[in-house]
Formats: sequence, C-alpha cells, structure tokens
Amino acid sequence: MFEFLRRQDNGPAPEAKASATGPLVGYTTQGRVAWTARDTVSLTKAGFTGNPVGFRAVKLIAEAAAAMPLVLQDDDTRYKSHPVLSLLAAPNPAQGRAELLEALFGQLLLSGDAYLEAVGTDAMPLELHVLRSDRMRIVPGADGWPVAYEYAVGGRKHRFDMTGPLPPICHIRMFHPQDDHYGLSPLQAAARAVDVHNSASRWSKGLLDNAARPSGAIVYKGADGSGSMSAEQFERLSHEMETYHQGARNAGRPMLLEGGLDWKPMGFSPSDMEFHKTKDAAAREIAIAFGVPPMLLGIPGEATYANYQEANRAFYRLTVLPLVTRVATAIAAWLGRFSGEALELRPDLDQVPALSSERDAQWRRVSDAGFLTDAEKRGLLGLPPLTGSMADE
Repeated sequence: MFEFLRRQDNGPAPEAKASATGPLVGYTTQGRVAWTARDTVSLTKAGFTGNPVGFRAVKLIAEAAAAMPLVLQDDDTRYKSHPVLSLLAAPNPAQGRAELLEALFGQLLLSGDAYLEAVGTDAMPLELHVLRSDRMRIVPGADGWPVAYEYAVGGRKHRFDMTGPLPPICHIRMFHPQDDHYGLSPLQAAARAVDVHNSASRWSKGLLDNAARPSGAIVYKGADGSGSMSAEQFERLSHEMETYHQGARNAGRPMLLEGGLDWKPMGFSPSDMEFHKTKDAAAREIAIAFGVPPMLLGIPGEATYANYQEANRAFYRLTVLPLVTRVATAIAAWLGRFSGEALELRPDLDQVPALSSERDAQWRRVSDAGFLTDAEKRGLLGLPPLTGSMADE
C-alpha cells in the first residue's frame, strides 16, 4: 500500500524494456586460432603420423615396453612355463608377443585406452587380439559400470557382453579426472604443442618452396624517378622471379637486373629467429607430455641430465616401468579369471640393461644385511619363497 502511494506521488514507475540487447562494440581481429580436433582419429593424424616428435616418442615407449622381460608367479612359484606365458608368446597367427604388446601400448599412448580381446573363452583363450580404440564404444549399465562394448568397423557393429563370469574384453585406460569410462592420453595433453610444432614445420616448408620471407627486395626507379611500373612490366618481372629465382632448386642463382632495378638484401628479423625457438620449445613440450627425456629425441637445448645414460635410466624408471607394470597387472588379473589362479605378471628388472646399476646396488645392499633371513631377502627382491628340498638346502 505504501509503495503504491509513493509511486502515485512520484509519477509512473520507469518502464522496463523486454529486450536484453546491450551496447554494440565493433572490433576486428586477424583471425581465430585453428586447433586440431580432439578426437582420437584427428589427434593420431596430427600428432603421430604427421609429427616426427610424437611419432618417435610413441615408438620409443611402445617398443621399449613391448621388449621388457616379464615374469609370471604366484605366492609360491615363479613359472618358467605356463598357459599364460604360452598365450603371450604366440597370441595369434598374425602377431607375436612383441607385435601384440607394441600395438597395445601404442593404442594406450595415442588414445588413453587399450582393448584386448580374448577369442575362445571356454577355458584359457585360444588367441588374443588388440582392437582399435577409435572403433570401440562403451555401453554403460544402470549402475554406470560397462555392461558391453560395441566395436564398429565397415558399417557393422559387434557387441561384446561383459556381464558373464569371463569377460571377453580387457580394457586398460589411463587416468582421466573428468571421464568415468575413457582415459586421457598424453597426446591429448600435448595437442596444442603438436599444433604449434606442425604449424612451424609448414612455415619452414613454405619458406623454402614459396619464399614466404624473401631474402631481398627489388626496388624500381623509372627514368622519371616515379618508381611506378606498368602492368606489363610487373607481370613479366613477377613471372621471372617465380620461374628462375624462387624455391629451393633456384637457391643461389644469380639475378640479372635491367636498368632502373636495384636489389636490397634483407635478413631474418629477431622475431623470425624466435620462431625457430618456439618450434624447439613445442618439441620439448611434446616429449615431456609423453615422459621421454628430450635428450633421447635429439631436441636441442636440453641439459637436464648429465649424460645419455642417465637420461635413458630415467626414461625406463619413470615412464616405461610404470606403464609396463600397469598393463601387465591388468592382463594378469584378466587372464587369471580364465585359469582360476591368482597370478602376478610383472617386469623382470634383473634383465633390463638400463637398470642394471640400480639392481646391482639393491642386490648388494640386501645381501649384506645380516639381520635378514634368506626368506626375507627373497621377499625384498621380489622372489617367491623356496619350497621343499630347496628350502632345506
């Protein structure tokens, strides 16, 4: 009531406009930054098949991880022969152990997900196959856990049911803080660095082929001093420059100038020189995302490690070993469901040359510990306990 009287005294209330249009400000830019799409196919093309740093980083990790010696054991025995070892040694007619594991690690590094299919699941699988991550789709159930996987290829879809006691798919994924089903790959984290590196490579190619930054300028001064050329003269001079003096094949070719033409040499500006440093910085970012010391990739300006041997040891200790341990543990738990055993599949560190100095120091330290029993020493070294007559000896 009081509000109504106040409005009558002061006149009608101000009218509220329904339109939400605000002030219009006009501005111009030089164009938006074009980033590569973040799907697996686009990133693989840009960061692996189209980028030498990403290609070498993935190959270096995948090949080193696939060649890592593995040991299979349980609480009592370290197996020299076992159906799981036989299956990994000859997983399918088209691939051996190294080819299968390299493909598995490669898919994991490029997409953040790796899928291993078991063929013949009545008992132990008869074959193992790596499936492409970009063709796989997870089908979640009502509780959020995957109930099936759909693999699409050639316009057809195959469904793998995961509700049975023996799952046909082993899904290995990297940590992703914002996705419950799919992993985050190092290539996704390095996507912007990949775009910068690829753009710098295209710039360098354009510089060689199209003289994107000319090495000099031709100045024309006519007889009257006007400095303007006719259209016919300009076309003829442009044609001669493109035909006889442009591109890598014409580098260093002498130029014949007619009257009125003068050559003014031009060099690279400081900003052009910084452009090359940007490319090296992008290469280091790609290597860091994958966990590869830039020294191993031949990237200049990297002096984190004193020598190549230290860089190689850090590469195995910080990148290859955690990755192999993660994948081997997942495969052992998955195949153990088929065999009905609690198996442990892990890297054999005693057979890795890059880690030999560390292992020698550990063996020496454990052996010299007189307050430990032999059983405790074996446990510290990751060896199973001795049984039967071997323990009596």
